[in-house]
Amino acid sequence: MALESTLGCERCKNCDTCVQTVPIFSSLNVEETLEIKGIIRNIQLDRGEALFFPGDVSQKLYIINNGKLKVSRLSESGKEQVIRILEPGDFIGEISLFTRSPIKSYAEALEDTGICTIDGENLEIIMTKYPQIAIKILEEVSKRLEGAESTIEQIGLYDTGHRIAKRLLMMSSDNRRISLTMSKRDFASSMGMTQETLSRKLSEFQNMGLIELHGQRDIDIIDRAGLEDVISI
Repeated sequence: MALESTLGCERCKNCDTCVQTVPIFSSLNVEETLEIKGIIRNIQLDRGEALFFPGDVSQKLYIINNGKLKVSRLSESGKEQVIRILEPGDFIGEISLFTRSPIKSYAEALEDTGICTIDGENLEIIMTKYPQIAIKILEEVSKRLEGAESTIEQIGLYDTGHRIAKRLLMMSSDNRRISLTMSKRDFASSMGMTQETLSRKLSEFQNMGLIELHGQRDIDIIDRAGLEDVISI
């Protein structure tokens, strides 16, 4: 587990990026932004290194400055469920701050990752002084809750083909090519299925002329209407 840097913000080259890219700080003026920078510290994770484990007690807010962080949970049998992939500007740790309870998730760097941290006590002072930050955090937590409820609904009500087709359409937007930002194993886990099931369904979609697979990460959407038909069945 990475150790937090003891360098102050005046020697922290990444503080500017952290504050500028995080939506919860977007409404702050110059003076307020400088105050936030003064309480930020740095963590550097190597690929595959853990930020925290289930059961850890960490009263900190973690902000992704660069790289990617996978957040997941493990069942008693060791089966992994990917909760989310965090990218620059995303943050985590707010639940433990509010509930004072041990962390229930596992967080692992998918690549070399820079993280800015804010100690819980300092963050509480800042939120009291600038309530808009607390409101932004609550807005983000609400979005995540909505996303979690949607995932539960998808897993409980729809088959794997429906779930995959819907996720592909959401990810592609108006673009034809999708480049996965995670492994197929993690992509499958995030939809509540095995990698084998995902690979089999993607091959079926390719044989149907709906998509084209390129290597392990790239997927071209060939027939959006066809994928929409899969969802409507």
